Amino acid sequence: MKKVYSVEEYIETNSHFGEELTILRDVINSTELDETIKWSAPTYCLNGKNVVGLGAFKNHFGVWFFQGVFLKDDQNVLVNAQEGKTKALRQIRFESKADINKDLVLSYVKEAIANQKAGKEIKPQRQSKPVVVPSELEAAFNSNADLKSGFNALTPGKQREYCEYIDQAKREATKHSRIEKITPMIINGVGLNDKYKNC
Repeated sequence: MKKVYSVEEYIETNSHFGEELTILRDVINSTELDETIKWSAPTYCLNGKNVVGLGAFKNHFGVWFFQGVFLKDDQNVLVNAQEGKTKALRQIRFESKADINKDLVLSYVKEAIANQKAGKEIKPQRQSKPVVVPSELEAAFNSNADLKSGFNALTPGKQREYCEYIDQAKREATKHSRIEKITPMIINGVGLNDKYKNC
């Protein structure tokens, strides 16, 4: 998927539904939600929490609700994108401009805002896998006390990311060069993927 940096660029990239996306955008922007781009798609937030998103695909476009599972859905229009997998996310899909009922969309968006204010939220389940430290990293700990204490100060999730990063290297030389590269990051308490997590 092409990386986009603005809602205008997203609409331009999906010009086959450009007019339709603009209509939905205007409906959402008539509320108090803040418009931004996350994951290269228009996302609408309340106090930093994702509430609503816009999406366009080859044959359909739609509005998705990050905590849509809590919407009453009196009109029976919500779809679960991945039945059995998706817990909270729900979407309203459209195939043409004629399908858009602005009042309906607005009422669902307003309900989603009210739910967010009420704190209705399914938090993602965290998998607590054990941290398996590769022997190469263990060896590096033995020769660098700062590295070991820096690693121990990281969250288990960040520790796992570093361990997997080293483990994924096939060659011994690559593992050692990766350890060299990440040593200052670990000592400074920086996670491997931190730069991608800030939004």
